[in-house]
Amino acid sequence: MDQKQIKDLIDEALALDESLYLVDFLISTNNKIQIVVDGDNGVSLNECIRISKSVDNGLDREIEDFSLEVSTPDIAHPLKLKRQYIKNINRILKVKTAEEEIEGTLQEADDDKIVLAWKAREPKLVGKGKVTVQKTVTLEYKDIKEARVKILF
Repeated sequence: MDQKQIKDLIDEALALDESLYLVDFLISTNNKIQIVVDGDNGVSLNECIRISKSVDNGLDREIEDFSLEVSTPDIAHPLKLKRQYIKNINRILKVKTAEEEIEGTLQEADDDKIVLAWKAREPKLVGKGKVTVQKTVTLEYKDIKEARVKILF
């Protein structure tokens, strides 16, 4: 399968709705095409169907047999793109860096970095006991090994 041709077909389909963007796409050895799209405001089932039809219509099944799957990222997959971080502002993230794992609320996300905030219990400076303090950390995207949205039940 021609990877560039498929990428061009995906780009054409996504161009009809600027809030949508490609997260990932794979072509397996048995010609299974998997396309993962996301949107600034989510992705409807109708949009997945439209993208699937658009890509399918641009390929010829007489020349090469394939299967096609268009989906949205599920919660098990880590965030990959800056737009996904921006979409998840005010949600709790679990972020892994080379040095540590941090769990906090995503306060900010821009082109270079994210800001996480959380509450922690620390010993009092004077006397016994602990006090709750607000912590924040700024992380550059290049320092993030993995980030996942935490689902609360």
